[in-house]
Amino acid sequence: MKFLRLLLFISFPLFSQDTFYEDEFIYFFEGDDITVVGTIPVTQQITVVEKEQIVQSGASDIVNLLHETLGLNIVRYGAYGNRSGINLRGFDSKRIVFLINGVQVNSSMDGRFDISQIDINSIERIEVIYGGSDSKYNVTGAFGGIVNIITVRKQEERLRFTASVSNTSSMPGEYRGRDGLTHNARLEDLFDTQNYSLSASYGGGLFSMTANIYANRAENHYLFTDHYNYTRRKDNNEVWDAGASVSFVRELPDLIKLIFSSSLYYGDKNFPLSGFSSYTGNQMDFSSLNNFMLDMPRAFHDDFSTKLSLSYQFNILEYTSPSMEVSLHNQHDFAAVNRWNWYSDKFTAGSGIDFRYINLDSTEIGNRKRHDGGFYLTFELKPVKSLLIIPSSKIIFTSEGSSNIALIPKLGILWNVTDNIALRNNYFRNFKFPDFEELYWSGTGNPDLRSEDGWGADIGVSWHITEMFKLEGVFFTQWIKDSIHWFSQSGGVWRPENVGEAFLFGFDSNIYYEHPVLSGILKKISASISYKYLTSFLLSYGYTFNSGKRIPYNPKHTFSGTMEFFWDSGSISISGHYESLRYHDTANLTELKPYFLLNAGINQKIGKYIIISGTVRNILNTSYESFYDYPMPGVTMTLGFRANINTNRIKGE
Repeated sequence: MKFLRLLLFISFPLFSQDTFYEDEFIYFFEGDDITVVGTIPVTQQITVVEKEQIVQSGASDIVNLLHETLGLNIVRYGAYGNRSGINLRGFDSKRIVFLINGVQVNSSMDGRFDISQIDINSIERIEVIYGGSDSKYNVTGAFGGIVNIITVRKQEERLRFTASVSNTSSMPGEYRGRDGLTHNARLEDLFDTQNYSLSASYGGGLFSMTANIYANRAENHYLFTDHYNYTRRKDNNEVWDAGASVSFVRELPDLIKLIFSSSLYYGDKNFPLSGFSSYTGNQMDFSSLNNFMLDMPRAFHDDFSTKLSLSYQFNILEYTSPSMEVSLHNQHDFAAVNRWNWYSDKFTAGSGIDFRYINLDSTEIGNRKRHDGGFYLTFELKPVKSLLIIPSSKIIFTSEGSSNIALIPKLGILWNVTDNIALRNNYFRNFKFPDFEELYWSGTGNPDLRSEDGWGADIGVSWHITEMFKLEGVFFTQWIKDSIHWFSQSGGVWRPENVGEAFLFGFDSNIYYEHPVLSGILKKISASISYKYLTSFLLSYGYTFNSGKRIPYNPKHTFSGTMEFFWDSGSISISGHYESLRYHDTANLTELKPYFLLNAGINQKIGKYIIISGTVRNILNTSYESFYDYPMPGVTMTLGFRANINTNRIKGE
């Protein structure tokens, strides 16, 4: 056969943050020659943040980055290093799957992942896949969606060094102390938080590597207004952390790649029991993730491709309470994922198997072992030129809990109505096994818990009106039952139960405009506006649709907008984010008021290697809470310095 079409799942095209739907590369093989000829679309709603946006954002961590660039709803207990999470389509971080270079990293102990442990300077790009329709990675438990953090890529054929340092200032001022007296401004708050990062990369044709180290110091001393309208100063919330990572990419014939990556993280964090509590607990984190991947787009035959990933992850979490009681949790995860794809002229078939073994040793949970995994089968059918149908099904299993096996079907449809308009439609089931904390926590765990279950659907349109103007939107709905929540029993004992049921409906839209400037200093102007509508109905605790109770921490309306101006050596951006009323509790009695944040940032290149940046956040000094009783910072200013030193190309320029 002279030409064989291969749809490769190894590389990703470059997309800006407005991209809702990502495409896969199509390759043609002719003998030993390989040519990229186009892309095949997928049906999921996907947004991507690229390296350039990450650098320009000046964000201190991934949570702020996703909040400011994609307008995602977040819940966090304070500034840098505090417990935090994101919401996708109304679901919290326990029901979002986090991947690092395609490897799932959610904790089996509590279902979460602390994304603040990833150095933002080491990230090459971030993919956000919305909803439970994912047929790209075929992971389980993604009610809200998937966040894939990519830290590995092939380096250019040169040696590069990058160093950066930044300082975040909290605006000082008079404040009322715990002694009831008024205290003068503390000028050390101008040097509240520092970040240091150093990286080196080398590209040598068929081989490249990258190494990063970083450290952060955050006092988290900032002014806020309490519930009695007093100006207070945050304390007892100091964070010190550091980490390192390394990656290697070795290219072989026929686009085969060997990829290895490894990372370490250490954190020492003080957490007050509430936003202004004098009682403080201390948490120590130590973790490592190691991954090996074999990527073969031509596996033994031109019609087959495969990926094999092996990973080992360990986490140590030690928490010391204000009463000096120690809680220690050691978790070890071994995971293997193997994916195969078979290509023909009329359809593409994909299959894969994943397996994970977990060993947890915990003072509250005991010594627990578990293995889980699954097998999936996916087809891409194209009955006519403009229509793509993707049915998918996965069987999943686990060794723990009362429900050990389940079938997860999905169906995706893409219809290219015209060259500029595309419709996408997905139907899917969601399913999540209970975690160790819910099953076995000392004295209150519930080994009889059922798995969380649900169904969902979405339909979206993307319209490229012109090359400069794009409009995209998605309607979505989901239903979930047997959701696990800690519920107060008789005698005041809290115990996890399958008490949750809810129905959600929403709309997610984005408008993006980009205009090149042909004269003057400015070279390009871009603007984006996003609007998210979400209504939810709690159907638990005896509530019905008529009760009108909403899921906590989900605003009904979210607006985000950004305006950027670019010139040859820099850029300036102005962004805003608004969230409407939220509730703290299921009875919707405790309100979190609406808030609006206004930010501005500038980046300027000086000479050949130096970039300086400045970002002012919460310019209007809005007083707000992301999580109840944990006030967020007022005005902060971040000043950064970044040096990129490149050698000439190794083969000459």
